[in-house]
Amino acid sequence: MIDNTINDTSRIKDARYLSKVIKADEAAALIPHKAQIGFSGFVGAGSPLYIPIAIANRAQKLHEAGQEYKISIYSGASTDVDLDGILAKANCVEFRTPFNTDPNMRGRINAGETRYLDVHLSSLAWQVECGYFGDMDFAVIEISGITEDGKLIPTTSVGNNQAWLNAAKKVILELNIHQPKELEGFHDIYVQAKPPFREPIPLKTARDRIGTPYMSVDFDKVVGVVLSSTEDRLNRFTPLDEVSIAIGDNVAKFFAAEEAAGRLPKGKLLPLQSGIGNVANAVLAALSKAGYKGLECYSEVIQDGMLDLVKDGTVDLASASALSLSPTAVEEFRKNVDFYKEHIILRPQEISNSPELVRRLGVVAMNGMLEADIYGNINSTNVMGTQMMNGIGGSGDFARNGYLSLFLTPSVAKGGAISAIVPFVSHIDHTEHDTMVVVTEYGYADLRGCSPRERAQKMIAIAHPDYRDMLQDYFDRACAQPKPGHTPHILSEALSWHDRFNKTGSMKK
Repeated sequence: MIDNTINDTSRIKDARYLSKVIKADEAAALIPHKAQIGFSGFVGAGSPLYIPIAIANRAQKLHEAGQEYKISIYSGASTDVDLDGILAKANCVEFRTPFNTDPNMRGRINAGETRYLDVHLSSLAWQVECGYFGDMDFAVIEISGITEDGKLIPTTSVGNNQAWLNAAKKVILELNIHQPKELEGFHDIYVQAKPPFREPIPLKTARDRIGTPYMSVDFDKVVGVVLSSTEDRLNRFTPLDEVSIAIGDNVAKFFAAEEAAGRLPKGKLLPLQSGIGNVANAVLAALSKAGYKGLECYSEVIQDGMLDLVKDGTVDLASASALSLSPTAVEEFRKNVDFYKEHIILRPQEISNSPELVRRLGVVAMNGMLEADIYGNINSTNVMGTQMMNGIGGSGDFARNGYLSLFLTPSVAKGGAISAIVPFVSHIDHTEHDTMVVVTEYGYADLRGCSPRERAQKMIAIAHPDYRDMLQDYFDRACAQPKPGHTPHILSEALSWHDRFNKTGSMKK
């Protein structure tokens, strides 16, 4: 819902911008059919919401009048129901990238009505800036204020915001007065030059600041400032359950074994990256339970579990690109915002997800997945091989370059009808070469240094008991073929589990 009565301009300290204040409908009217737009927003945080609603309203009116109106959306990651969701409902999105979690947009994508490009989160900004997609017409960016010298104060995510401000021909700012003023100072905005002038990123530890707290913009490109008052998308995570807690405990056991073997610093580990959801929260809770203190995190998202660890001292410094919090955690963050400012840094996703930094800092990557096969290939994106779920997100940035790469999953889904461990994945996002450890509630499979046949036995051991005999039978028969090869498969059966599910509703025989 757009509130057109907001007139609080006290956060605009540069008087030049006062003349650019307009209403959301006026901003939407500036955006033509086929415009390419870079929106702020990362896991629902920091998304402009008034302007997308106004764009959707305009699109519906134009469609009713028989006129075409569609736009292309570039973002940091997922946005909000009042951005992706409402624009998908209005059927006005021609193209979407790089990551989406909204069910309405997902429906358009899987129906072939919206073209979707799944991109590593570290890559999109420089690809846009280098012209891979043509010109970016508009940047629509949420901010929490404008300083006296015209600098922009980011909100709860940084994402690709500075890249869009640089690349776009025109800029519309949405100044959200609901966001805490105390957000000023959380951010570290660092801009990389284009090749061949790009230099090594001068960041040596997760706690280093290498840029400025503010975003910058060419004043002459700004065609409007819209005043708004909206909350971020409030993420409601599934409570920790027996399965997620067991997965977290298994990760903690693996870390303890690595410390004992001298492969991780005892008591300190290495910088941690963690995905989102209740499994990730359970892993973080397990680290607290194991007694770790003063850890560092170099991740893309800070969610409830990490906020808890910062509060209790398990984590001393968390570097990310966005906050993704539940209502309870939002309240906690706002109440103690000055404390968290000492322990949290928000960066552009080109930096938070930089393959160079992930490898150099020795980040321990922990990501979720849809399914893994017996040889360690991972499907993170496409249900039954064809239906896009969300996208690869940042998992590829961290999995391929991390010091350790862990994939975490419950062993079954859909009440046991789907096994997360299958003979052959129906879609590959991460090959066996990037998968070091797979963790379920039944243990962890350490695949490092293992041949394909050795990997298969370890993967079968952590599958759900209902599926272990089926997996073992498939593997044994594959190995018994006249020419089983290096990676034994029965090609006529490799995807039979997925086919069976599509036909019967279960992978079980």
